[in-house]
Amino acid sequence: MGGPQSVYEQDKHPWLRDELRLIEDALKRTKPILGVCFGSQLLAAALGANVYAGMTKEIGWNRVTLTDFAAKDPLFSGEPSSFIGFHWHGDIFDLPRGGALLASSALTAHQAFRYGANAYGTLFHLEFTMLQIDKMVETFADELRTAGLNGSAIKLNAHTHLSILQKIGREVFARWVTML
Repeated sequence: MGGPQSVYEQDKHPWLRDELRLIEDALKRTKPILGVCFGSQLLAAALGANVYAGMTKEIGWNRVTLTDFAAKDPLFSGEPSSFIGFHWHGDIFDLPRGGALLASSALTAHQAFRYGANAYGTLFHLEFTMLQIDKMVETFADELRTAGLNGSAIKLNAHTHLSILQKIGREVFARWVTML
């Protein structure tokens, strides 16, 4: 899922090497993988893609646009071609070689991808609840201030966007579970 660490901080967080080996092993065994936010960055790195700090942090409610490929994808087919997603990341990644781009946003070209038939990464969040958003805004208030963002606005906008996002999340996750 997520955290304040970065994939490229393996010297600072040596456990990241174990995480990457675990993902690499799952890829070799063609096990289903779903990496969300930091998990998508780990998956991209395990596939050889560069992960690096974006030009700006993408935090809060921003539009996600699905690609034409997503319209035919087992997880994303039938979902709206564009919706407001929840984001909380500063790092981004290049599309892994052989990966299929599923979604983008105005700030981040690679919001979601699929590798093979069973490995997915989504930088945006489909799983959040209002309680989680409240806790994130409270816990990371300093990060929001530094980024010039208003936590109250993020929480207020959740009342507009969260129910639609959760519906999409339930559908996507239900499809992913069938892969298990």
